[in-house]
Amino acid sequence: MSGPLSLLIENYLRETGFWHVANIGRGCKLDPKLISALIKRWRPERHTFHLLWGECTITLEDVQVTIGIVCGWVRTHRARSIC
Repeated sequence: MSGPLSLLIENYLRETGFWHVANIGRGCKLDPKLISALIKRWRPERHTFHLLWGECTITLEDVQVTIGIVCGWVRTHRARSIC
């Protein structure tokens, strides 16, 4: 998100437990060359990246673990910065 959220939206996000989701990616520096390389290796017909060592799929579980989303009553682990 590029700008600050309105106080009303921020309160709703905090109440529902999604405040941390709204802050994902803030302060991250994107590497255009890395993004371009991944785009070139994306195979939409199989929903995979074709890499030198084989195919790689990013699942919803991968995303959940990476950003520490709470699922049910169990938290996968503490959210950490990957940027």
